[in-house]
Amino acid sequence: MYDTILIPYDGSDEARRGAEHGLDLAAALGASVHALYVIDLPGAPRTIYIRDDEEQIREEHHDYGEKVTEELCEMAGERGVECTTAIRSGAPAEEIIEYAEESGMDVIVLGSAYQGKFRAILGGISDKVVRTSPVPVITDRMSVDD
Repeated sequence: MYDTILIPYDGSDEARRGAEHGLDLAAALGASVHALYVIDLPGAPRTIYIRDDEEQIREEHHDYGEKVTEELCEMAGERGVECTTAIRSGAPAEEIIEYAEESGMDVIVLGSAYQGKFRAILGGISDKVVRTSPVPVITDRMSVDD
């Protein structure tokens, strides 16, 4: 059914919730996972001061991405699940979908934060992935109490 599972992960509470679900699913099915971190830097136009620091900011985000994807792979290892890490830059929803398609993922599993009624109308990254992905998506939404 699912041999390869994509788990977008940024270390947040909602991402951890989705990761736990995805890792449990992978362990139950004998699937492998790909841990993906997307560097989301603001686009142009930017002030000259931000441009001067852009490379440093990008490096800091990349280092953080390595840290959190390795954390996810450690969690996978505890469950006996094979894990691959990847870091990309761009708009998170687009990069998640593009990676899933390019890498032949069978399913995307991600967490979703409680956004309240107004934000639920606008949608977040997980909502955009669900609405636009040709790859099946499983979400684990946090409640207001989480």
